[in-house]
Amino acid sequence: MPFLKCPHAAAYNTRMNIHLTDLEQAINFWRSRRPSTGEERALSREVDTLATLYALMIFHRVKSVPVEQIEEDARALIDAWRKAGA
Repeated sequence: MPFLKCPHAAAYNTRMNIHLTDLEQAINFWRSRRPSTGEERALSREVDTLATLYALMIFHRVKSVPVEQIEEDARALIDAWRKAGA
């Protein structure tokens, strides 16, 4: 399962979690900076990465996951969003 190492790890919160609402905000942050392109309105790599994580969380009915359980690419995007003060 890409982007989410362990969907049930949310029960073992050892650090900070990322919640669905936070992830929605991060997606919107990246959508404003890297809008979709072309006639097909393709998502940017950044938005696609976070949207995939979001979809997996919804599919597995997980409302939050520990940040350390998220794949490095998605974690870096979330960190950049948080550092930007969004």
